Amino acid sequence: MKKFINRQEELGFLEKEYKRDGSSLVILYGRRRVGKTALTNKFIENKKAIYFLATEENETQNRIAFKNVVAEQMGNELLMNANVDSWDMIFKVWIDADAASDGKKLMIIDEFQYLGKANRAFPSVFQRIWDTILKDRNVMVILCGSLISMMESQTLAYSSPLYGRRTGQIKLKQIAFRHYHEFFPDKSEKELIEYYAITGGVPKYIELFYDSANVYSAIENNVLSKSSFLYDEPNFLLQREVSEVGSYFSIIKTIASGNQKLSKIATALELKQTGLTKYLKTLINLDILEREVPVTEDNPENSKKGLYKIKDNFMLFWFRFIFPNLNYIESGHVELAMNKIRANLVDAHIAYVYENVCIEKMWELNASDTWDFHFDKVGRWWNNNTEIDIVALDKEGNHIIFGECKYWTHKVGVDVLRSLEKKAEQVEWKRNERKDCFILFSINGFTDELMEFSKVRKDLILMS
Repeated sequence: MKKFINRQEELGFLEKEYKRDGSSLVILYGRRRVGKTALTNKFIENKKAIYFLATEENETQNRIAFKNVVAEQMGNELLMNANVDSWDMIFKVWIDADAASDGKKLMIIDEFQYLGKANRAFPSVFQRIWDTILKDRNVMVILCGSLISMMESQTLAYSSPLYGRRTGQIKLKQIAFRHYHEFFPDKSEKELIEYYAITGGVPKYIELFYDSANVYSAIENNVLSKSSFLYDEPNFLLQREVSEVGSYFSIIKTIASGNQKLSKIATALELKQTGLTKYLKTLINLDILEREVPVTEDNPENSKKGLYKIKDNFMLFWFRFIFPNLNYIESGHVELAMNKIRANLVDAHIAYVYENVCIEKMWELNASDTWDFHFDKVGRWWNNNTEIDIVALDKEGNHIIFGECKYWTHKVGVDVLRSLEKKAEQVEWKRNERKDCFILFSINGFTDELMEFSKVRKDLILMS
């Protein structure tokens, strides 16, 4: 059963645009399967709207299909039977119908980028239609697209004919972990983290995991099965967005294997660092990679401590566990790949994702006034020999929070706190004036000794 979860902020924005006086043009885009169509369908419930899905056919076939959709939904037999060779005419017939009505006319054009792909001049065509036919009418148009690079170039870039016409845009992201209990109300916190570590907040992936007994059966049935779309999902996503799929695959594989510094990535691929820049920038723009620096860095963009990490949970899982084992799977020995996953999934993947879950929870704690101050920056910190999972800064004040995230099978004890306190001494940020606080996250709780100790340590919070 499909569930519509979250997206209240996005729905609220669309409703605000719908109630705007006059015209509204919204750009809605994001990676495939992230829920754009579900969002627009929810938004147009109980509204009279034209919905058109563009395809990869040529412009003529798309125009004919658009004409027929408009004619059918309007009940206009004359338009249905007419031969129309102009987009302008179809829009004019639509906008002029029921002109005396007080209601706002609403249209969604899904996969808009295919129209620009079929005819590079189509953004200019639509710009003319907007300026001469739609702009001064009581109308709302939503242009949706799942190819991020093409949508940005066709609708958002300064060079686009549509630049400056939009009244708003939404880049739809994956659903945050805090909403996973709404998808799986019967799962424990530990199970929710396991599911999130694979599906990464992508609604279409989440749907596939609904009926699975546990994360391992879900992986075996929905990722290792060659008939499942997830089996080849990274290849499919990249083929749609980039031309040199092999080069991007090599970069992601290299990062997944532990080479996160630019110099190490370049060395592993036997390339110059300057030759990697455009690829890394593209992957960051596609929300596949992120460049992370120690949270205390004053100028992150210029920091030489940057690390490139795979941001997308599913991509990270796939390149760590599926791509290296394709030979087993293709030769019919899925059980060998599954054995490797069972042996390493927790330590090599889930424990890493758990840190991101804890950082998300830090923001929730911050908003609920857990401390008598509010931090405005949170992330990881490292130097040449030490790493700290969580460091949160109150930049206007002098408070700093140090945290560790332990996805262990046993309980966390006082030794973890002592280790964190020692590591905190290496952080230079406002060393002589700051006030240190500590937080420990543990998926399996804490020892009695540590829990008793926390009662007298006002600077310590335990979260399980």
